[in-house]
Amino acid sequence: MDHAPRCLRPFARLLLVALLPYGCTSQYIPNTDVEDTPENRTIVEFCERYRKAVELKDISTLLDLASPKYYEDGGNVDASDDIDYSQLKQYLSAKYKDVAFADASGIRHEIRYRRVTVEDEVVYVDYTYSASYRFLRPDGTERWQNAVEENRLELVPEGESYRIIAGM
Repeated sequence: MDHAPRCLRPFARLLLVALLPYGCTSQYIPNTDVEDTPENRTIVEFCERYRKAVELKDISTLLDLASPKYYEDGGNVDASDDIDYSQLKQYLSAKYKDVAFADASGIRHEIRYRRVTVEDEVVYVDYTYSASYRFLRPDGTERWQNAVEENRLELVPEGESYRIIAGM
């Protein structure tokens, strides 16, 4: 700035101060609210494997992504709806409100990743999902089901990847 004409120096300083925040802003992984770091990219890529397995109804992949320590408490104090890894396959195959995951078709499961945090070696992935699918009713007619909800996947590192310990 010492080379700028004296009358322009205040404007040059003002411009520098005004542009300073733009040089320090975080970059985000496209279509997410998650800071773009190599670790976060790996986490989102892992979660995308989960999302795609849901769309494809790929129960074997979902089980592969789950940790043997998987435990879901259903978000309440009622232990009757809790599931662990040994019950996960049955849960994914069972009917819920007269609908079975395996009976669904045309599944679309979109995820907007909101936040990735790490606490005590557990990775928390907060996201909003939009899901829609169709299934046949017992009378043969089709019914569409839609949901938009907040959820959290809990992951633990395993080798070069992760495993899901809760949140499916």
